[in-house]
Amino acid sequence: MEPSSKGRFSRYMRVRMANRLFKYYFLFSILALCFVLGLVIFFIGKTALLTFAHISFAEFFFSFNWTPEEDHFGAAGIIVNTLSLTALTLVMAVPIAVGLAVLIAEIAPKWIKNIMRPVLDLLVGIPSIVYGYLGLTVLIPFLRRLSGENLGDGLLAAALVLALMVLPTICRISDEAISMVPKKYREAAYALGSTRLQVMMRVVIPAAGRGIITAVIMGMTRAIGETMAVVMVIGNTAQLAKILFTPASVLTSNIVMQISNVEFDSTWNYALHMMAFLLLVISFILILFIRYLGRKGSEKA
Repeated sequence: MEPSSKGRFSRYMRVRMANRLFKYYFLFSILALCFVLGLVIFFIGKTALLTFAHISFAEFFFSFNWTPEEDHFGAAGIIVNTLSLTALTLVMAVPIAVGLAVLIAEIAPKWIKNIMRPVLDLLVGIPSIVYGYLGLTVLIPFLRRLSGENLGDGLLAAALVLALMVLPTICRISDEAISMVPKKYREAAYALGSTRLQVMMRVVIPAAGRGIITAVIMGMTRAIGETMAVVMVIGNTAQLAKILFTPASVLTSNIVMQISNVEFDSTWNYALHMMAFLLLVISFILILFIRYLGRKGSEKA
């Protein structure tokens, strides 16, 4: 075999071996990730299901009486508070975030885009406890003065803090979705005599609809799973919030405030694990919905 042929063969074997090693490495990484995820689901789910060996399914999900010291483990009020807080957060954040995304992608000049996008990326990366501290020291005293209530903590304070937290995430993902709408859609709308507002509202936003929905769901998952910022401003009282200024508790805040004070082999601990399992299930459902939207979008494309 000639030297040049030997060199080519050697390079071919090295490339083939490197490709095979990378293939096995990626396969091992995927399997390890699935294994860890399976362990998380198994251990949290196994402990969570022990709840129903001591209390009924109906008591946990439909009773509003959460007083573990008296063996009452009704989580309905906390679940309702979690859903109410998430809905209130999205009502506040989504219109502003989508409007800001349209402004950045469609209206703002290039120099404003070059400023706004890095600023939003920076806001996404700020730790949640910083938002919680600002809410505790600035927002709650302001709400007390504004409302005349003795307590400013509650769903409203938590929703305002969470809205500020999820707004950059929703805005950036929506901005990317709007920017990816083909230019020919806009040109065709303008050729038909549409105004700029009509193009944005009837062409661009509907075309970017799946991306915007994905952004909203990503913001929702962060709002549902947020802990430290909520703990600092919501009041941490396990009761149903009947007004926005009532100190309340949600799934995440209730878990973090009580989990360190309970025995492992106790109904109280099992009930807290069931709350964590509920958060896990909700997150999985939302992620699967995002994947479904992405698949439908690729099929239509």
